[in-house]
Amino acid sequence: MGDHREMARALLTRRTYAEEAGITLADRPAPLYQLLVLVTLLSTRIRAGVAVAAARELFAAGYRTPQAMEAARWQQRVDALGRGHYRRYDERTATMLGTGARLCLDRWHGDLRRLHREADGDPTALRRLLTEFPGIGPTGADIFLREVQSVWPELRPYADRRAVAGAKRLGLPATPDRLAGLVDDADFGRFASALVRVALGEESVGQLNRSVAAR
Repeated sequence: MGDHREMARALLTRRTYAEEAGITLADRPAPLYQLLVLVTLLSTRIRAGVAVAAARELFAAGYRTPQAMEAARWQQRVDALGRGHYRRYDERTATMLGTGARLCLDRWHGDLRRLHREADGDPTALRRLLTEFPGIGPTGADIFLREVQSVWPELRPYADRRAVAGAKRLGLPATPDRLAGLVDDADFGRFASALVRVALGEESVGQLNRSVAAR
């Protein structure tokens, strides 16, 4: 268990995908919407680093709210995605971002806290509502819930199949409850995000093991 805790501490030094995209996550409309944009980009068959870079370009262009995203011209969204090297799916994704922004405004008045309240914090209900946004399927919904648990604490501990796969690669417990015993409650979202990086091969298992052994 001691080695498991040391591994968890090492993983907690990693940034979440939201942080990497420049999102200061909070239970407020703008950052929650920005997370939705990031999740839309991460949901295509493209490297996570490219999706994060594209999100940063969209936000740098001022598209940080559903109002701003919808008001942008389609070509402006395409151009921002291109600056982030998100080129293979740029046209389709630009359309989905505009449609998703309109859905967010029409149904949730631009405030995903309303979605949270409608689902009463239930992960199954949240996943269903999230998959109504264009481009977001079950995997995208998992990404959103994994990241948002830092500000929606009733979701903790939320570890999707990729986080569990990362835990298995490191020889850590393979259930959310047992993983939660390795970190403070407020840190679980960051821990789960780092485990996904292991599952995707963004973090070297061998290097992590060596760094823990050297402590």
